[in-house]
Amino acid sequence: MQIEIEYCVPCGYLPRATEAQTRLLEEFGNAIAGVTLKTGRKGVFTFRADGEEIYAKPAEFDIDSIVATVRERLPEPAGVTPEGRDLLMGKRH
Repeated sequence: MQIEIEYCVPCGYLPRATEAQTRLLEEFGNAIAGVTLKTGRKGVFTFRADGEEIYAKPAEFDIDSIVATVRERLPEPAGVTPEGRDLLMGKRH
């Protein structure tokens, strides 16, 4: 899954966009293809997952909700069983 964050440069949304980018990369690591930043104007602050909008301003920004939406869209990782979520290395989550 490729995530794109489009943010308004004149509005000063770069810090929020980079914080969200870092959170998504830390949360999902190799489970996603990447998180790219795209410059924009006119107040834009939009998140897309594989081209489909998952958040757009003026909705209240909630990174936890965005993370949950991304998690719902990801396939179950290989080596994990839904019952008990036993990982290949024997760790439990």
